[in-house]
Amino acid sequence: MKICFIENGSITVDEEVVFQEDLPHFNDFAKAAYKKFSFDYPKFHKMDALSKLAFMASEMVLRDEENKNTALVFANRSSSLDTDMKYQESISSAENYFPSPAVFVYTLPNICLGEISIRHQLQTENAFFVTDEFDEDFMNLYAGQLLKSGKAEQVLCGWVELYGENYKGFVYLLTL
Repeated sequence: MKICFIENGSITVDEEVVFQEDLPHFNDFAKAAYKKFSFDYPKFHKMDALSKLAFMASEMVLRDEENKNTALVFANRSSSLDTDMKYQESISSAENYFPSPAVFVYTLPNICLGEISIRHQLQTENAFFVTDEFDEDFMNLYAGQLLKSGKAEQVLCGWVELYGENYKGFVYLLTL
């Protein structure tokens, strides 16, 4: 099983630290990782932070895989609250009322799954759950049903929690 962890300025793949940068802001860390791993996906720079976190973790696991029949099952605690707050700020001021469609697009947590699907041309099942904490049993049961039903040949499961500068993401790939 392939697994990737991203937190505290570090990316670990299969228990090996593959990238570490002590940068105080998540977006700076994400940009440095993008350059290091040559993700070559210009839309990355327009993504919200949650989508960047999910994208990076997924990319570390999926980049060398055949992904045509890969389902996505993700979860987190705060949904897209980080981006929701930024969007709210953009519409709260009567003097500076300039809501950005580019920000509004990311006010749903499942948009990060869409970005991963576009990148890897996935046309399979995907689900994004909002729960208090990562529930491995639930995720594996849900993924197992997708595998057993033939709706997917593999399932990328993940937890991508981001609010402000606090972030933690991990993904793992399940197969039958």
